[in-house]
Amino acid sequence: MTSLAERFARPYEPTAPSRFCLAALGCAQVFLNPLVSAVEGVGGGARRRWRRERRRRLVGRSYDMALELARVLPRRARVLDVGCGSGFIAHHLAAILGTRVTGLDVRRRTDAPIEYLCYDGARFPVAEGSFDAVLLCYVLHHARDQRAFLAEVRRVLRAGGLAVVYEDIPEGRWDRAVCRLHERQWRGRTGPCTFRLAGGWRELFATAGFEAVAERPLSRWRNLAHPVSRRLYVLRALDRE
Repeated sequence: MTSLAERFARPYEPTAPSRFCLAALGCAQVFLNPLVSAVEGVGGGARRRWRRERRRRLVGRSYDMALELARVLPRRARVLDVGCGSGFIAHHLAAILGTRVTGLDVRRRTDAPIEYLCYDGARFPVAEGSFDAVLLCYVLHHARDQRAFLAEVRRVLRAGGLAVVYEDIPEGRWDRAVCRLHERQWRGRTGPCTFRLAGGWRELFATAGFEAVAERPLSRWRNLAHPVSRRLYVLRALDRE
């Protein structure tokens, strides 16, 4: 008696149409596989090139800002870059000033090889009066409590220390639209953003214990992806009473 396994153990013989389909599929693989691999290679190469170009632009912009900052900071100044992001500004600035520049952010790590501290977004994990200068490069509008944030800046500055602030200024309709878009993009990560006009920033700095020693407008086209009116403020911390 033939078992069920033996009954179905006969070799499979494809029909003529099946053999034709298998042959056609084999030919298609011979011709299409190199094409698919080439397309994937081009796509992967384009993505890698795009990532490299973005990194070059980021590093280039960071170097330009570091040069700008070096003109207003004393050489060998001990600097804290709050909200340092990628860390490239701090990295370049340390080389230009010949000093240590510490980065501080809520990220776990930075892209650039710098001295880096992660913090909780509230209190800076550094001692009182331990820095000659603090950088706030487009970060103050992200602070939930801007006065408390500036109080932390003043706490870690030495007597007469400088705070250098870059900020977006929503002067016209276009600027307000760009700031609203920026706020929408970042709301999920840092919470609502608070932007102020130039006079509003000056008033905030004064109430937080700073005097503005220099101020100037910046070109909106320095970052084509974020074309908004900007200002640079150099502040000196007033003596604590």
